[in-house]
Amino acid sequence: MARRERVVRMSVELPLWRALTAYRVLTMGYAVLLFVFTRHRFEHPWVAIGYLAFLAVWTLATLSKVANAAACTKRFLVADLTVALTGIILTPLADQQAQQIDGPTLPSIWTAGAVLAYAIKGGWRWAGFASSLVAVANIIERGEPSRDTFHNVLLVWVASIAIGYVVEVARASERTLARALEIEAATRERERLARDIHDSVLQVLAMVQRRGTAIGGEAAELGRMAGEQEVALRNLVVGGLVPASRVSEDETQGAVVRIVDESDESDEGGSGTGGSRTCDLRSLLAPHAGCRVTLSEPGAPVLLPVPVAKELASAVGAALDNVRRHAGDGAQAWILVEDWPHEVIVTVRDDGPGIPEGRLAQAEGEGRLGVALSIRGRLRDIGGTAELVSVPGQGTEVELKVPRGKAER
Repeated sequence: MARRERVVRMSVELPLWRALTAYRVLTMGYAVLLFVFTRHRFEHPWVAIGYLAFLAVWTLATLSKVANAAACTKRFLVADLTVALTGIILTPLADQQAQQIDGPTLPSIWTAGAVLAYAIKGGWRWAGFASSLVAVANIIERGEPSRDTFHNVLLVWVASIAIGYVVEVARASERTLARALEIEAATRERERLARDIHDSVLQVLAMVQRRGTAIGGEAAELGRMAGEQEVALRNLVVGGLVPASRVSEDETQGAVVRIVDESDESDEGGSGTGGSRTCDLRSLLAPHAGCRVTLSEPGAPVLLPVPVAKELASAVGAALDNVRRHAGDGAQAWILVEDWPHEVIVTVRDDGPGIPEGRLAQAEGEGRLGVALSIRGRLRDIGGTAELVSVPGQGTEVELKVPRGKAER
């Protein structure tokens, strides 16, 4: 078995940081162009030129600071907002008529980028704090509240708080999804281990119990102990949890789920390399044929991906184990393999007494998961289905279907 780790990254913040980076560059260029086209009305243009030159250098030099949440520190946020507020306060010094005509401030709409950084980094509360400071600076710059000032301030305030709230909801959703993936991975790992245990240890313990009881004497005591261990192990399989994945928080990538997969690298009899290796299903089913098991197969190879073929063959083995265990040593079984263009169907039929109604549900409650995990669970994991038809007195038929499209994926 070779273990490998799949890393699933989930983040809705990263696109927001990228958009903010582009917004800051574009709005910085807009503020510079706005001054170029209206420079004739500035009484002290050198104030505007000095500030806008600093704004351009600051914006370009701090692009890495708004690349992700980890790089955008609190110290940077304070400095960035200070640059925006300074530009607002300096506007009347460069353009004395700005207070009378409600003209744009020196940073113009670049200021909104500083507020949005607060929203993405800290949520709606941080956004409300930053937008309130911008509102105060705008009122100071205008000298008195005006309708246009109130309109602009309200727009920035509402937009930043809304974005901050959306970011908080997205973060909560990412954590919930990551937890769901963790639980799903743990459940699948538990089912895989339960199948392996059922197909090996539990069946050996059950056989020791039966043989020991039949032999008697000291062997009967050994059989009794094996039966007790079988029951205890079944309870552990049903109730135990296997931590197959773990969730971590990475500020640069959002929620990160690391899922450990186990794959068998010794794919004997397969062809191809890596995940594209295939093998002939017939070669895996051939060992089951015998005096009491008849195997009917196509004349051409039935090629399936190696993991899929092995799981399908294991499900067939589990079905035959159920035949030997419940139908008796004298029961006859038949395996039919059908290779269709869109799916592979394997049918296992026996001439035993059949399964009484409700027996499968009762077996699952007792921890006997041969059908639920070793057969249906295996087929579900490879994208297939397992149908079981049993009539008391007429035997049992298990039909295993694997669609080729899902099997290849």
